[in-house]
Amino acid sequence: MFDRPLKILIVSPEVVPFAKTGGLADVAGSLPKALAIVGGDNMGNDVRVAMPRYQQIENGSYKVDFPVPFKNRYETAIIRESSIEAQYQGERKTIPVYMVDNHHYFYRDRMYMFDDEADRFAFFSKAVLEMLPRLDWQPDIIHCNDWQTGPIPLFLKTLYQHDPYYNRISTVFTIHNLQYQGNYDKSVLNALGLGDEFYHPDRLEFFGSISFMKAGIVYADVINTVSRTYASEIQRPELGERMDGLLRKRSKDLYGIVNGINYHEFNPRTDPRIHRNFDKHSLVNKKENKFALQKEMGLPVRDVPMIGLITRLVDQKGLDLIDNIIGSVMQEDLQFVVLGSGDKYYEDMLEKMKTRYRDKIGLYLGFNAILAQRIYAGADMFLMPSRFEPCGLGQLISLRYGTIPIVRLTGGLADTVIDHNQETGSGNGFGFSEYSSGELLHAIRRALNLYREHPEQWERLVKNAIEQDFSWARSGVEYLQLFQEAMKKHLALQRIA
Repeated sequence: MFDRPLKILIVSPEVVPFAKTGGLADVAGSLPKALAIVGGDNMGNDVRVAMPRYQQIENGSYKVDFPVPFKNRYETAIIRESSIEAQYQGERKTIPVYMVDNHHYFYRDRMYMFDDEADRFAFFSKAVLEMLPRLDWQPDIIHCNDWQTGPIPLFLKTLYQHDPYYNRISTVFTIHNLQYQGNYDKSVLNALGLGDEFYHPDRLEFFGSISFMKAGIVYADVINTVSRTYASEIQRPELGERMDGLLRKRSKDLYGIVNGINYHEFNPRTDPRIHRNFDKHSLVNKKENKFALQKEMGLPVRDVPMIGLITRLVDQKGLDLIDNIIGSVMQEDLQFVVLGSGDKYYEDMLEKMKTRYRDKIGLYLGFNAILAQRIYAGADMFLMPSRFEPCGLGQLISLRYGTIPIVRLTGGLADTVIDHNQETGSGNGFGFSEYSSGELLHAIRRALNLYREHPEQWERLVKNAIEQDFSWARSGVEYLQLFQEAMKKHLALQRIA
């Protein structure tokens, strides 16, 4: 399939199991494992990861340190090394994880949301590039993830363009969520080591700011998002976050690859976090997980349909739609289990719902990884009525556990959830297109009707869901093809130059 193994550096601001605030960390911790195994004749690839070393990370042995030219001075970068293990069909590989340590920028009580965020990630990006020759390792491709890594393609095409060590390195820039862009004042050019000529619409200027996201989009050899539908959606004004024109301009270099999940970690047959293991041949055990979850959440133990919701409590996730219809939903004989944290407005909203429907709603505000797995395993249906969703991991995990997704068909949800057809039995979930409370309520009622009135069809639907393949093994091959495309484009640009 591929002529030779590739040397791949994946750069991300967060990586499981070391640091996580969202789904990006899961992707950055899982994709390297797939890439390390797949390849021509199963020969695998030399995959390594780079990330900041935040205060809460205890892992990492000293590797090297060096001065980084930064803002008319030198900042010390200390590289510490840890690793993650890849396992696939009996094969094991150790993947190095390089952590950029700097006490001033990363020794803080949280990962993000500081006034000097631009300085922190400009320094990180430059330190990653300066690290490579000191490790005596030259990647074929650097895979950059989200705005915090946007300066890397920029630096390679500007500050490092005449250095023969760097000018053969190709780049892919992945947009996980276009809403978060890293936009800063023009003075940030000093941190990037660039002159005022870069404050231009064809370069970094973005509606009066300097944009790290735009840096990645403009200067990477190839751009991708985490689903094909989202790649199309962000080229339109409705979801383009004011970058739709730029993305249309680079549409020939813009691709979409749906995220995967780790099928070793998310496996209902072996998962130690759930109450009772099961597979498609032992679905009676799935119901035991529901009864145990009811006890854990303080709900009456009854064989009624249970809807699960695991989410960040933010506007993107369609929580206003749920608020509008909760009275109608609670008239049904069902239970609703929610796990999440985020905006106080939505936390208060859910607290009020719980108080009003105490015997029907189970609520946990906060982060609880074990409870999340128990909801995926124990619920019958999984709700994702998102306003937009670049990819989404929740629906992929719920499918793996035979918990039927009810989703708005946007972004990655549209690419992974196929609306159930009662006549043919096809599909793996329930979807609606229009962003409206009425459409959401209709989708929920369709799911409840099938569950109650057609149990044999429901069981087939559950088996359909479990049989889906959204593992990284599939997506990993697509990423390798994308990397090859980036290398071809980079080589073609070098020939022109």
